[in-house]
Order: sequence, then structure tokens, then C-alpha cells
Amino acid sequence: MKTNTALESLKVTLVIGSNRHGRFGPVVADWLLDRIRHREDLTVEVVDVAGIDLPTSLAPTPEVRAELSAVTPKIADADAFVVLTPEYNHSFPAGLKNLIDWHFTEWQAKPVALVSYGGVSGGLRASEHLRQVFAELHAVTVRDTVSFHGAHACFDDAGRLKDPSGPDAAAKTMIDQLVWWGRALREAKERQPYEG
Repeated sequence: MKTNTALESLKVTLVIGSNRHGRFGPVVADWLLDRIRHREDLTVEVVDVAGIDLPTSLAPTPEVRAELSAVTPKIADADAFVVLTPEYNHSFPAGLKNLIDWHFTEWQAKPVALVSYGGVSGGLRASEHLRQVFAELHAVTVRDTVSFHGAHACFDDAGRLKDPSGPDAAAKTMIDQLVWWGRALREAKERQPYEG
């Protein structure tokens, strides 16, 4: 008997893309996780670039294999992703690119939602660069994003949004799109495996 995968919970992996000392990413991630965890149609895993020690040499040493053994299953098992990125020098952080590059088939035929933060641009240039990278990996980025312009000023000292109405509405739209794409691609892969 075939199950109705449209009704099954979608497995989402949130990737926190910043690894700078004193980073602001965890504040935005906590807000975002609250939006995701309140949905009954989603289950979430977290991959935090700051907690991963992967060399840039792409040499699969025993140390690297041990590091990947904790990370790769969270990426491979996901039906969809939310990638949270700051903008560093008009793009996304090297640590995030490194994590992405250590994987290939794990991203294929899965949707990716992008959440960015930064100064005046709100991290949008980083998001646009990520779209190109994920397209090369055969992933689908959803159209709508969430971005925080002048992110530090958007949150109070307790990490709560000062005015949540706009970001909450944007997050709902983005997550709804992610769920649609996640279900559609999961069902398509059940009918015919993706061969990228």
C-alpha cells in the first residue's frame, strides 16, 4: 500500500552559514526556527557552519570523514533546506561555500529557501550568489526570500523582532513555497529517481 507523501511531514535542514566570532546569525536562526517549529507539516534539523571543521583542500582524511559523519546525514535526509546567510564582501561566507562543496548529490532535486541579513543590502547579494551555486548543484531555490536590512537594529537585546509583522509574513510565504516544492519534488523522485 502506498502512503500519501503529500501529508507526511517534510524534513527541513536549516543551514546557519556564518562562522565569524561574534556573529549575529544565531539571533536570526532562533527567530526562524520558531517559525518552522510551529508548523505541523515540518520537522527540522540544524547544521551550523561554525560547528564544522572541514578543510578547504577537499581531501577525505579520517578526520574529515568523522566530521562529515555528523553533517552529511542531515543534508542527505532532508527534503528541503533553509539557508541562512550573512553578506560578507558582497557575497556569502567561505565556510558556507566549503560546506556546500563537500556535498553534491545530497542537494540534488531539493528546494532551498534563502534567508539573509546584513547592512543596507540585507544580504540580498549573498542570496543571489547562492542561487547560482545551488542551480549548479541541481537544487531549486524558491522565489521569495526573507532579508533583514540593518539586522542588528531589527532585533531587541533579547533577540526579538521589534516589528515582526513584515518578516513573519515574508517567512510564511517563503516557507509555504518551500513546502510546495519539497512535496512536489519528493513525489516526483518517488515516481522517477532523479538522474542529474
